[in-house]
Amino acid sequence: MCLSQTIQDDAYVAFRDELVQAGLLIPSGVRGLYASSGVFENIIERFEAYVTHMGAHLNPEVMRFPPIMNRAQYERTDHFETMPDLMGSVHSFTGDERQHNELVQKVHNKSSDWSRDLTRTDVMMIPAACYPLYPTATGTLTAEGRTVDLRAFVFRHEPSDDPARMQIFRQREYVRLGTADQAYEHRNYWLQRGREMLEALGLDVEPVLANDPFFGRGGRVMKATQREQDLKYELVVPICSTDKPTAVTSCNYHLDHFGVKFDIKTADGEPAHSACIGFGLERIALALLKKHGLAPSSWPASVQHILALA
Repeated sequence: MCLSQTIQDDAYVAFRDELVQAGLLIPSGVRGLYASSGVFENIIERFEAYVTHMGAHLNPEVMRFPPIMNRAQYERTDHFETMPDLMGSVHSFTGDERQHNELVQKVHNKSSDWSRDLTRTDVMMIPAACYPLYPTATGTLTAEGRTVDLRAFVFRHEPSDDPARMQIFRQREYVRLGTADQAYEHRNYWLQRGREMLEALGLDVEPVLANDPFFGRGGRVMKATQREQDLKYELVVPICSTDKPTAVTSCNYHLDHFGVKFDIKTADGEPAHSACIGFGLERIALALLKKHGLAPSSWPASVQHILALA
């Protein structure tokens, strides 16, 4: 490991320890899995209210999905091919009494893998707040298309000492379904508006052309294609590092990918295009705590006013 990476890792651990010592995050013994305090939750709630206010003029539909989705619908996406290392599959025990006894024995015998006695269920953990939306949108849109306000816990298996890289976290999204122009305009609008919102909170924001963490050899081609087509931007903020800032918001144009996968059509019968902005709620809370201090009562008056903390 190079020296710069060691310094980076030390910064992650130091900030995590600060948050834990302040009682803002409560560790679970598993990397990237925390409970949070009332103070931390209030920051998220106040920021969400800010997001709601700034998107109210769009008159979005409001939908709230659980953090799990239909396995068969999940299999219609390409997540197995593109990001298998991040996915979470839900399994449970479905055996009889004899098999239960064997399971219990394996649990007590630490050298045995009791998970092999579980059976897959009909649900998967969702990797992004918008994934469960698309199966519900099958059919023909009106000429106006749809704008949907979403929030959900999402799961990504990437354990880390970086407190901003949690295994389960919340995303707040505005998704646009419609024509290519409608979707592209939505992405670009929120790229600018999201930046303005974060800058108003005193954060040092930079928009960067990005790509999803596609897996494997084929993933390298997909990453290059995504960049070449100008599909994904992230708003990054320095939390633990100025050299490697953290993406706190993602603005994505999916082309007609989900329209084709889930048979969503525009009013003229063409596959619908989609776009979204996703705010990483825990990451934004952490960015604010790092920038302004661990006590929100001491934050700048302008920030307290925007978030209605005062």
